[in-house]
Parts: sequence; C-alpha cells; structure tokens
Amino acid sequence: MNVAPRVFGRRVPLPLVAWLTWVWVTLWGEASAGNVLGGLAAALVVTWLLPLPIIDPGFRVRPVPLVRFLVCFGWDLVVSTVRVVVWTVRPGVVPTQIVRVRLRTSSESMTVMIMIALSTVPGSLVVEAYAERRELVLHVLGLPGDASETVRAEVAGLESRIVAAFGTRRDLEEVL
Repeated sequence: MNVAPRVFGRRVPLPLVAWLTWVWVTLWGEASAGNVLGGLAAALVVTWLLPLPIIDPGFRVRPVPLVRFLVCFGWDLVVSTVRVVVWTVRPGVVPTQIVRVRLRTSSESMTVMIMIALSTVPGSLVVEAYAERRELVLHVLGLPGDASETVRAEVAGLESRIVAAFGTRRDLEEVL
C-alpha cells in the first residue's frame, strides 16, 4: 500500500494530508462537508507545494525481538532493584565500580537507546560516552568483587537485544 502517491509528479503523504485536514476541521469547530472538503483541499495544496524531506529515524521496530527486549529489561529492573535494596539496607560499604565497556554498534541512535536503558536500571549509570571509540564508562553499584567482565557481558547482551529490536540492517550486521 502506497501512503504517498504522486500528484502532478510530487509525492503527497496521505497520513499528513489526513492530519492536516483534521486540524483544519478542528480549528473551524464543525465537521461539515464544506469544512472537510476545504481542509482536504488546503492539506493537498500545502503538502504538494511544500514537500517535506524524507527522514530516516535510524531505527526500525521488530515486534518479536522487542518483546524479548522488554521481558529481559523488566527482569533486569527487578533483579537490580532487589540488589540495590539489599546492599543499601545491609550495614557496611556498598561495593561500587567504574567499568569501561566497548560497544559493537556505531549507530548513534542505538548507542543512545543503550545509554537510556543502562541509566534506567537501578545500580548503573552512564558516566561518560566516547562515540569515536564506541565506549561507555559506567558506574555500577552492588556487585561484589571485580565485576568488570560480568558488567561487560550484561551490556553486550543488552546491546544485542536493543539492536535486534530496533536496529537497521547495518546495525544488525555490526552486532549480531
């Protein structure tokens, strides 16, 4: 189904025409036939005269990997919350570490999603990000001993799930 047919040689995106028509009718305050037709005409003229550039958001949504990511992310939230609560209730010093993690993806949008996911989980925080080196510096709370390899493995798993759920074909080739 083509949602942007050509009108006199230019593409006219139908979802945008529908939205502009709805705005027109809403502004007029009455859904009469004249208002709808006037809004449709105005929307067609505006979208034909002022075409928008095609923008690639840099990500795709794949439903099955998305569900897998959400389930794993939810589990990570529960486990890390319990870990942080246990370490904060317990007497003594809470173990903390700074860990450098190298990412496999070069996509900025994937890197931002990974950073958001890591910072959302209790007990981990992205301190710095080096795009040119594909590296993140994380502050990790509540993992005893040297947990560098554990953290790197967890971030690699998270990166794989995010790229599988949202990555472009190029992102998938880099990571998976």
